[in-house]
Amino acid sequence: MTDTQVEPPVPHRPHHYDDGTDLGSDPAASSPAPAAPKVQSPFSPNEEDLVAPLTVVLVRHGVTEMTTSRRMSGGGVPGPPLSAPGRVQAAKAADALYSMGRRTWLQLPHVTRVIASPIIRTQETAGSIGRRLGAHVETDDRLREVVFGEWEGLTVPEIVERDGDAIHAWRGAEIAAPGGEAIADVGTRTWGLVRELAATHAAECLAGRDVPRGLALVSHAVAIKSTVGMALGMDPARWGAIWPSPASQSILQVRARQDGSIAETHVLAVGIPVE
Repeated sequence: MTDTQVEPPVPHRPHHYDDGTDLGSDPAASSPAPAAPKVQSPFSPNEEDLVAPLTVVLVRHGVTEMTTSRRMSGGGVPGPPLSAPGRVQAAKAADALYSMGRRTWLQLPHVTRVIASPIIRTQETAGSIGRRLGAHVETDDRLREVVFGEWEGLTVPEIVERDGDAIHAWRGAEIAAPGGEAIADVGTRTWGLVRELAATHAAECLAGRDVPRGLALVSHAVAIKSTVGMALGMDPARWGAIWPSPASQSILQVRARQDGSIAETHVLAVGIPVE
């Protein structure tokens, strides 16, 4: 597990767009600014070994009819589409992502890459975000929701009637859902993607563009809480205490070493709701 600190955002320093343009200027009118000073963490064991920060914004999809009826909607099936309120939430999430580094979270880089779960509701949410950012939506299976197996489509009371306390044992990471996944397994696959993205970012930095970058991962409730839990080094039994609401954003700042490994991860925010 990485050495993780829950810290407020790094003190503001003049970051740059991914194309090298200073955040405080008009990118269409200004020439490329000098390289920004490297943003280092006071907690790193070897500051000189770190590349620029990678910001990962975890975005939950908007609501569906399954969300509002409180039925289990997992990653084992394509799933329902966004409802009308869910589409509104997706548009608001897109605006929130566009604002980062422009009107809000000015110390963070712009989000320029969007990766989504293959499930219908996340693809639709990511589509709204991609159109707003002008970014192509990539798909990664590791971002899909936990597979609920035989519990798919059921409410918690229905599961309790059928299997007793099994749902509570599942939530406490003691068992897998019947025919489905355990919560800890979800964290393993989502964190594998974060590690891969950190390694790619480090390689890009070493190739001559050592600048902060931002990307969005559009996913699901259990997948997001599992990713945050992994970032915090929490016991999987406690991940259920993390709750990202529909269309919310959770922000991680990943500090990678030059060799691509993760030195530390800062959790800047969890579950910022859309307004």
